[in-house]
Amino acid sequence: MTVTMRTVPLVGGPVELRGALDLETTAAGVMPRRLPAWTKEQYQDPSVHGVTVMPSGVRLVFRTDARALELEILTSTGQLATDPHPRPTGMLELLVDGALAGRRQTPVGNVLRMAGPKAAQRLIPGKPGTVRFAGLPAGMKNVELWLPQQTPTELVALRADGDVLAPLQDGRRRWVHHGSSISHCIEADGPTGTWPVVAAALGGVEVINLSQAGNALLDPYVARTIRDTPADLISLKVGINIVGLSAFRLRTFGPAVHGFLDTIRDGHPDTPLLLISPVSCPALEQVPGPTRTGPDGRITALGDPADVADGALSLTVVRTELARIVAARQASDPHLHCLDGRALLGPDETDDLPDGLHPTAAAYRRMGKRFAAHAFTPHGPFH
Repeated sequence: MTVTMRTVPLVGGPVELRGALDLETTAAGVMPRRLPAWTKEQYQDPSVHGVTVMPSGVRLVFRTDARALELEILTSTGQLATDPHPRPTGMLELLVDGALAGRRQTPVGNVLRMAGPKAAQRLIPGKPGTVRFAGLPAGMKNVELWLPQQTPTELVALRADGDVLAPLQDGRRRWVHHGSSISHCIEADGPTGTWPVVAAALGGVEVINLSQAGNALLDPYVARTIRDTPADLISLKVGINIVGLSAFRLRTFGPAVHGFLDTIRDGHPDTPLLLISPVSCPALEQVPGPTRTGPDGRITALGDPADVADGALSLTVVRTELARIVAARQASDPHLHCLDGRALLGPDETDDLPDGLHPTAAAYRRMGKRFAAHAFTPHGPFH
């Protein structure tokens, strides 16, 4: 017997798109963005746009009695001229009633062929592909379709062989997190393997991951976004991009942190807010940036350690300064907390940093469990 697949509206229907703050109409369909549309006028670096449309933490949520689902998508990935294959497009993961029920490799769509860091790029247009999940349990169930955390993904169509209804509101708290690539988690083994998603599942909360690989630089538009986004819990992971890009010196770093926190507090004066310092990164612990990647694929710090005495930032300096700022503000802001990032990944675990900077998939999961054990316990900042 042939089962008819019915198209479900992606916009204006029963499906909720969670984890994205904007939905941009494209020629193929709609593109989730993790920052509001108005922020596009406030950055020029194309890398900001690139990571904003990588849907880390973005998922389609609905209820259905369907036994089969299809999601048609158009991915966009890169390819080095020296590599015969495009970069992996990542996984689409299906959760049914909170449990992982299926994983599928997302199809290759558009490919941006890159001859080198400063060379011209050539777009090879692709076509949408369909990912299918069949054999779902009978009866009405809660479904989440998680998009690949590292690959821009345009949503073309959702199809089901049953009824699709809006999700029920379960009263879970909303946690808004912002950080660098180490929170974006491109290297995770799937979208539910990023450490914020692992931690959110253990803590029983809904996460919005505003982390931006290479771009956690205390940008004012990010602070205003967090200020204006409904949140029950907020965390910020600050430092690695700032040191790696030599974006601040000690004189300017402290005021920038204060300003970022002040803006968030304009919208969330009493919300628990956890400021997290960097995890271990041997190259930058005592040596300031900037950094470069060597022939072995590992990062190297190019700064002069002697310059730290004159205000250059190392990770050690950043951790000390963040702890000082939180201690100074806590008298008037008792809901502000600080966590040393080395509690998530410490100096004895640097073998889990293949390039000297980014954790392995297993390490990301471990970080999520450690964060949940710290933040969501009865005496933790997110209790």
